[in-house]
Amino acid sequence: MNRELFGVFDDEEAFTDHRCPSEFDEVVRGEVATVGIRDPGLGTFGWSASHEDEDGSCLIWGENYPEEGENGARWFLEQYAAEGRAAFDALNGSYLVFVEHDGEALVATDPVRSCECFYTDNGDVRLFGTDAATVARTIDDPTLRLPAVLEYLHAGVTLGEKTSIEQLRRLRADTVLRPDGLDPLERFVYEPREFDYVAELADRLERAIRRRAQLPGRKGLLLSAGYDSRTLLSGVPGIEHCYTVGDPASQEVRGAKRLAHQYGARHTAFPPDHRYLLADDRKVRYSQGIKESLHIHHAGYTDEINVDTIYHGLLSDTFFRGHFTGEDELEMFGKRIPLYRTDPDPKPVAVLLSKFGYDREASRQLSAHVDCGVDDPDEFVRDAVRTELEASASRVDSPQNQLNCCGILNQPSLPFHVQLADNYFSSFLAVDRELLDWHLSTPPEYRTTETFLAACERIDPGMLRHEPPDRPRSHRALNDIEGFLRRKTPFLRSFEPPWPDRETLFEVYDLDRRLLPDHEHLYDLPGRHKLRIHDVLGWLGQSSEPTERALEGLLEPGAGGVRRPSDDRSAI
Repeated sequence: MNRELFGVFDDEEAFTDHRCPSEFDEVVRGEVATVGIRDPGLGTFGWSASHEDEDGSCLIWGENYPEEGENGARWFLEQYAAEGRAAFDALNGSYLVFVEHDGEALVATDPVRSCECFYTDNGDVRLFGTDAATVARTIDDPTLRLPAVLEYLHAGVTLGEKTSIEQLRRLRADTVLRPDGLDPLERFVYEPREFDYVAELADRLERAIRRRAQLPGRKGLLLSAGYDSRTLLSGVPGIEHCYTVGDPASQEVRGAKRLAHQYGARHTAFPPDHRYLLADDRKVRYSQGIKESLHIHHAGYTDEINVDTIYHGLLSDTFFRGHFTGEDELEMFGKRIPLYRTDPDPKPVAVLLSKFGYDREASRQLSAHVDCGVDDPDEFVRDAVRTELEASASRVDSPQNQLNCCGILNQPSLPFHVQLADNYFSSFLAVDRELLDWHLSTPPEYRTTETFLAACERIDPGMLRHEPPDRPRSHRALNDIEGFLRRKTPFLRSFEPPWPDRETLFEVYDLDRRLLPDHEHLYDLPGRHKLRIHDVLGWLGQSSEPTERALEGLLEPGAGGVRRPSDDRSAI
């Protein structure tokens, strides 16, 4: 990777047992830990920073906005020396932070784990880093963690602290990593209260955008025709170029082009050819073996995105518009009719699985090809989600917020940002500290598209001049009715989906043979599940050959989900 943080809770000799200091731009050598950071943007305001003095050392990897001064690491070390762990509350951005002071060394992610920290214990020494593959390669005798792989293959995300390798773990969201343990923080806890939700969201969005407008160089935006990314197009001065993945003649691309021209930016559409789905080694690396590379829609076009700073609207729908909120429905004539209100008694497991990308029929089809060792894959996946819901119970006040908390802390789409942050200065608006506080303080029935659009109109009345092509009406019910009528009425053109059809791309570009040349028996699986298999095999191949071979054995023709007496499962 272009950017990386790697460290050991030990001295420099232990560090050099695994990595060469010359691989990094800076290495801090404390009494408790030795940590290296590599980042071409190190020292740029709003980005990675390092600092050492007689009081200790600090590294911040990723996006961060100090409240005072230019060096976020110096500022945070001063705050930590004065306030202890309460100082973590003041950090703002999408980051991983290491700090050592007064004989104590700690590592923490931002409150929602938008930057992952992977760690393992090698004998008495704990190692950690931002790149799962490099941390995994320090493990002497790795074994495959089959339940984690199955969660990923069936649901598109590995939950909690698990990874595809038994000895490799992820730091849970809002948690501190110590040399010999873990401690929870309390930065991401739901405490709803009454206030002016629209006015506060508008004010906080404007401040968050102003902070991120300071990132350097030529500025670009990944732009859809929807609502989320246009807030940045309106608020960041000097966005020169907007990029959309899609057919230039499609409704989505034409809508995005109108938005770009409204704000004086150039627009480029990337046609959804083989590059859209083809997952090379770099793209697979960003999946970290736990989330789908499919979400990195733009990865194949990176060489054509010629900017220094890139903006995007990822997770805006999640934090501001209730993506994980369960909606009330009425069942009539075998159909589910939306009632356009928050469900007073949601079914958390079913809601989360639908949002994660779980398909029960496709899951059964997958089980016919993968020797998973479980009797009922559907119940396996549901049990995994139930367990993760229970893990978030202490952070919430209601079933709806428990849904949101569990979904956010296990967000499947984060490889989208991971890839961008490795190649550009990448702004992550939705995880701004003030906006996270708005999300945690606003009741779920007010975290809606209506609230968000009212805030957008306060910021810029012209922001909503061009409606999304599949949402031309002011109310969701009207859009749903029109969409139904267009599908059923001859000579009326239906709303187009915003994303290309995966199955068509697989066929046209022969992606079966390009991605899974040795697994012809898997070709009848849905495209999304074939991509998941390719991702996890590819990541294990970069990280641990024994675990890759173990998974290959489970994918052999005829495995069929049944354990054969002759199987050697010792590597699993």
